Amino acid sequence: MQLAAGAVAIGASASCGKVVSPWRSLSADEAGTLSNLCGQIIPEDQDAGAASAGVVNYIDVQLAGRLKRMKKVYREGIAELNDVSVKKYGSRFSGMAEQQQAELLRAIDGDKEWKGSQLQRFFRIVIEHTMQGFYGDPRHGGNRNRVSWTMLRLPYPPIRGRFRADDPVAGRE
Repeated sequence: MQLAAGAVAIGASASCGKVVSPWRSLSADEAGTLSNLCGQIIPEDQDAGAASAGVVNYIDVQLAGRLKRMKKVYREGIAELNDVSVKKYGSRFSGMAEQQQAELLRAIDGDKEWKGSQLQRFFRIVIEHTMQGFYGDPRHGGNRNRVSWTMLRLPYPPIRGRFRADDPVAGRE
């Protein structure tokens, strides 16, 4: 009996020091910066934006899977975005006002100063992945609650081989 109690105590104390993160590939700080970046790409208005759709979750899930090779690109891109933000505005990207964030991103996307730069390429990758996470199938980690499909008034798209029990036409192909 004493041995079992000792094992429980040791097991509990060994796990207490571990930091638990909801992120698979990103640090909490990287996820915060990416959340602000994606929020500038698809902002919240009368409809849901990137935050409500869980776009950062989508990117994080994909970086742990099929986009694993891009982890370094994201780490370096987020770090460079924060460095540029500090140099130009005295604050990391997530600490800047939304107007300043938008101003910086417009410059990165269109100014000659940034043409062909690694930061511009990173920004365009994030735009692409944000769109995928916002408009894609929720089973891939984004488009939480089908917010973009609801906004576009799209029905849940049928997947061949699957049907809903409440669909009277299902299974008649």
